[in-house]
Amino acid sequence: MSSALQAQLFTGPALRRAPSIFDAGSNGNLRHVRVSRTKFGLIRAVVNSDQNKSTAETATKSLNAKDVNGSLLVGSSTSKEEGLIDVKAVITIRKKMKEKLIEKVEDQWELFMNGIGQGMTMQLISEEIDPVTNSGKSVESAVRGWLPKPSNSSHFNIVEYEANFTVPSDFGNPGAILITNLLGKEFYLVEIVVHGFDEGPFFFPANTWIHSRKDNPESRILFKNQAYLPSQTPLGIKDLRREDLLSIRGNGKGERKPHNRIYDYAIYNDLGNPDKDKDLARPILAGEERPYPRRCRTGRPPAKTDPRYESRVEKPHPVYVPRDETFEEIKQNTFSAGRLKAVLHNLIPSIAASLSSSDIPFTCFSDIDKLYNSGFVLKDDEQKQREKQFLGGLMKQVLSVGDRLLKYETPAVIKRDRFAWLRDNEFARQTLAGVNPVNIELLKEFPILSKLDPAIYGPPESAITKELIEEELHGLSVEKAIEEKRLFILDYHDLLLPFIEKINSLPNRKAYASRTVFFYNKAGMLRPLAIELSLPPKPSSPRNKHVYTHGHDATTHWIWKLAKAHVCSNDAGIHQLVNHWLKTHASMEPYIIATHRHLSSMHPIYKLLHPHMRYTLEINALARQSLINGGGIIEASFSPGKYAMELSSAAYKSLWRFDMEALPTDLIRRGLAVEDPSMPCGVKLVIEDYPYAADGLLVWSAIKEWVEAYVAHFYSEPNSVTSDFELQAWWDEIKNKGHYDKRDEPWWPKLDTKEDLSGIITTMIWIASGQHAAINFGQYPFGGYVPNRPTLMRKLIPQENEPGYEKFILNPQHTFLSSLPTQLQATKVMAVQDTLSTHSPDEEYLGQVNQLHSHWINDPEVLKMFNKFSAKLEEIENIINKRNKDFHLKSRCGAGIPPYELLLPSSGPGVTGRGIPNSISI
Repeated sequence: MSSALQAQLFTGPALRRAPSIFDAGSNGNLRHVRVSRTKFGLIRAVVNSDQNKSTAETATKSLNAKDVNGSLLVGSSTSKEEGLIDVKAVITIRKKMKEKLIEKVEDQWELFMNGIGQGMTMQLISEEIDPVTNSGKSVESAVRGWLPKPSNSSHFNIVEYEANFTVPSDFGNPGAILITNLLGKEFYLVEIVVHGFDEGPFFFPANTWIHSRKDNPESRILFKNQAYLPSQTPLGIKDLRREDLLSIRGNGKGERKPHNRIYDYAIYNDLGNPDKDKDLARPILAGEERPYPRRCRTGRPPAKTDPRYESRVEKPHPVYVPRDETFEEIKQNTFSAGRLKAVLHNLIPSIAASLSSSDIPFTCFSDIDKLYNSGFVLKDDEQKQREKQFLGGLMKQVLSVGDRLLKYETPAVIKRDRFAWLRDNEFARQTLAGVNPVNIELLKEFPILSKLDPAIYGPPESAITKELIEEELHGLSVEKAIEEKRLFILDYHDLLLPFIEKINSLPNRKAYASRTVFFYNKAGMLRPLAIELSLPPKPSSPRNKHVYTHGHDATTHWIWKLAKAHVCSNDAGIHQLVNHWLKTHASMEPYIIATHRHLSSMHPIYKLLHPHMRYTLEINALARQSLINGGGIIEASFSPGKYAMELSSAAYKSLWRFDMEALPTDLIRRGLAVEDPSMPCGVKLVIEDYPYAADGLLVWSAIKEWVEAYVAHFYSEPNSVTSDFELQAWWDEIKNKGHYDKRDEPWWPKLDTKEDLSGIITTMIWIASGQHAAINFGQYPFGGYVPNRPTLMRKLIPQENEPGYEKFILNPQHTFLSSLPTQLQATKVMAVQDTLSTHSPDEEYLGQVNQLHSHWINDPEVLKMFNKFSAKLEEIENIINKRNKDFHLKSRCGAGIPPYELLLPSSGPGVTGRGIPNSISI
């Protein structure tokens, strides 16, 4: 490169507009420092916060240390004679795998700009303080090289560039890098590796989008992969640590732009769309009446018709999430741009177009079987453009003449035994080993009592009487059964009854508040004894509670089937709206926001939590846009309809407690486990053959052991937890902002000791990984067969004095099938369940590290701990596989019984019914 061009580059806007940094002056006051290059040399302008004046010092001495590569030594008084070190930084960038022509042209322009040193600049910041400037020593260089150097990596879309520096021998170790993107568009930075220092190489993991300077003039701050508590931060990078966190928090004003990486809170006031249709208005979820966790703030303007609501962004336009939270390209292709969009935007409208003219119930069971065997034709004018958007997995497409044929894979629940769903033992088994195994409780008292206001909802006593139960117990008394811990209950009465009248006023929706009592016999089998279905009391029908048992005659048998279907429908709604959406997706979002706002990327707890936050904000934003919104898929497909999110809020109000989200604590609360210090997790299961709990405790124990070792490694000093101001601010904000409506609850754990911290972090990681996996990835395997798990019911059970009773007697199968979702409703929800049960090819599983994240921490002891954790999970996988072959465990092994694999840690892509991703990524 010519000296004239070098001179132009190093006096051009790239270096004249060098980044600002903050440092502490000798008196401890914060100073704003801007470094710039002038014809007189290097100028450091300092504005003191306590003095309304500015001073400038010329650091011409440092120019003597300018290297032949044109790098600048910033804030250094070292002369050339004192010794210099040649340093090289290797910058790894990931390009798109599939580029459009215009993007390829832009790539060539970027290569040229990087080649002449005008693509990006880097400033290397030392961990050591310069005594002259009282801030970190620094040196700056342009990133250059005419062509990117191919990476040794197997990833073809990874390219590397170099930047060369010359630094004084007393520069110290680098601790941070400021990088400025001079190009017109963002790029994805994987990492920077600095070579040339005696203690190097030094790794600066990034895995982040670097915004263009035209979008934001501030440089991005990257820290090396050394974990530091705030008090341990080297002086040279202490102010940068604070500045980076301040930039992430933003100022709480304005609408967020796609390039922003700002994390802040907002209430759920974006689910309704009153501007489009007043019938799409939905209550705001926040406050005492309808409490809810907070979501990520987008700053969109208020709705025109009601300023209390945030205006909607409808598909295909994206909802804002911080830039690094968006799906990566593989995930976008699989879900956002490909399969998820295909399902929400293309497939479901196609299904509607095919079936809406005859939105009829299934008339016989063979109609349902055809979905898997023959498929059905989708009428779609745009099929040729769309057919490639539907990827493999459980939805298969076969093209017929002129039309598209949609086929579903046979769900696991009927794959081995088509009629298993009819049996009582399978109905009961799924409360322990199904997709929603977290609601069954030990029945501890009799009679069963409601906690609802009797003035509104009638007498609190259940209609399930002692006499009725004892008829089913064949000589065993209720008292003895309770004493022996053999009676269990699935109780949705109090949560649902306040909503039943509203739900039943919706067209083609009919529901009850349900209770189901089970008996655990000495053969180790759980079986249902009685089902109570309740309606709100009315003067005209004070007898609002009906109790059903399995019976032996044909009529009773069919009514019992209908009662079980209503219970399954309730279970499906509670599962989706409470256990899945609320307790994992929505509750996790504030933890993620607070982590980014208060824990520096250098913080050891940030590094520990980082893999467990991947994609969650993006999938939640997509859900608010298309799934849980007013008129969305959940309202269309599940019993509560337009009241779905109000029900979710009611559950948050009455049921959600952070301290009860830990698996052992939850099991003890539900009476499914008792404390036992001799057991690995400190608890013993009441039902040993409880696959979710038995496997879950193995995973929980492994997470707990890993977290405790990690926390103890970094918090070895007394009071190190209480003195960590970033950590304390993080926990305070989770309680007082993220879960604002629960801020005054007395049950929030304290954060005083490393034991407190380990418990909190273990719970968060469990929720993001094991808990979400257990209740998400079985949705299609169990719900893909509509009669097994209807998401809504359209009729109440016919009573003897009602007109429909005679039709029921003449054709009970028709009554049963016409009570289930229609063909359109069923096929819609099957498409969504299939999508939500799918692992992306870029899924990152518990105990595994992405190859591109291999330098996540520079700590051999921590890496040994993590390897031990990974080995433990492999061992757990072997244990689970053995359990699935143990015929003594009847809930997971037997004729036609699908093995319980939802908590097997590893999986391949697609709908596998197994695998624990690190995070809530779908």
